[in-house]
Amino acid sequence: MRLREVERGDSVRSRALIRIISVALGARLPDAARVAFYHKHFVGSALGAWTQRAMRGSSEWSVAERELMATMVAQWNSCPFCVGAHRAIAVRGMDKAVADACLTDYRSAPISDHLRATLAVLETMTLRPEELRPDQVRAAMAAGVTRRQLVDATAVAALFNIITRYANALDFAIPTDAEFEKAAGMMLKRGYA
Repeated sequence: MRLREVERGDSVRSRALIRIISVALGARLPDAARVAFYHKHFVGSALGAWTQRAMRGSSEWSVAERELMATMVAQWNSCPFCVGAHRAIAVRGMDKAVADACLTDYRSAPISDHLRATLAVLETMTLRPEELRPDQVRAAMAAGVTRRQLVDATAVAALFNIITRYANALDFAIPTDAEFEKAAGMMLKRGYA
């Protein structure tokens, strides 16, 4: 059942705000934003604040790199909505070919060794958490990843391991590439909180 089929129970104010944003965006407001507006008890301000801190807070990773991490977690969790949404934001700060190469195979993509090592940790954390060992973290640090970068990257991965699952569970509608691009601009300006 698609989200729009079960989203009643919201306030008139929320519906009006969503209509205004959709008109300004020139497209239907993506389901992720609708959940945040309609189901505050489900998503809550705590998740919004955590997302804002992880994705836009102070970090040694750029916004584009953190968005790429979210994209990769989404791909590993088979979440097409989050892959499209976060790739569209990532490519606003990095070459599209680099982002797409990471989605194809980050191990051979033209990225820094420390980003590659970090993605390896995040992949294990996402797909095989029982296999994550201190030696993999030490290998990432030997590749130049700082403790702060690992903390920030694991916050992104933990967050998107949650978000991708609820996006899939609620069967978020998949916008077109053009709609993802419009929403990416809004997300870069507005943030997540």
